[in-house]
Amino acid sequence: MPIIGSRTGEGGDGRAEPSRGAGRLLRRLVRVTVALTVGVLLLLALGFLWFVSVLPTDEVKLDRRADGIVVLTGGASRIVDAMELLAAKAGQRLLISGVNRSTNAKEIVRLHPEFEAIVGCCVDFDRSLNTLGNAIETRRWAQKRSMRSLIVVTSGYHMPRAMAEIAHQLPDVTLIPFPVFSEKLRAEPWWSSEATARLILLEYLKFVFSQVRMRVNPSAGDSS
Repeated sequence: MPIIGSRTGEGGDGRAEPSRGAGRLLRRLVRVTVALTVGVLLLLALGFLWFVSVLPTDEVKLDRRADGIVVLTGGASRIVDAMELLAAKAGQRLLISGVNRSTNAKEIVRLHPEFEAIVGCCVDFDRSLNTLGNAIETRRWAQKRSMRSLIVVTSGYHMPRAMAEIAHQLPDVTLIPFPVFSEKLRAEPWWSSEATARLILLEYLKFVFSQVRMRVNPSAGDSS
């Protein structure tokens, strides 16, 4: 005898329809998640192509002077190039930002005695630990001396992030990039070396992170 009210597929308690609805919702969430992930990866890939396209590839000849010069340490030749700019009177004073404990005026003079006169009068140091710290110390240094223009010296691959961080801290100061290149980067394209490609990719990810941080929390690091 058939049971009145029973329907095949419902299990007799009406649970089948909600289960199918939950399954459809789960599949929809999975599709949305996959689409968002693919979209983010595509944006990151396109952003990387833009990033490498704007990286400086040649050293520049400055056609103007600035109130000051800041060099962000890290590459072997950055400090020497910045000292040469100071000696050529491209700026009135130099900040060497991010130096380690062994780097001071006496050590620079020992290694480069030709710079003794300008080191004694016109060079300052700070021991910040990262690019954000470099930018904060640059702001303090420039504001203390009422500087309205700065030459920024750092590696070519580091220049976009350095300029962005310093511009965020000093929006009313004119920044003039002076990229420095190692012999390896000068001799071969970045994609020809796995180590160089990894370095460029890591710098791009740091650049993206800094851009997100400055938009999500614009006041981060702005305290005096």
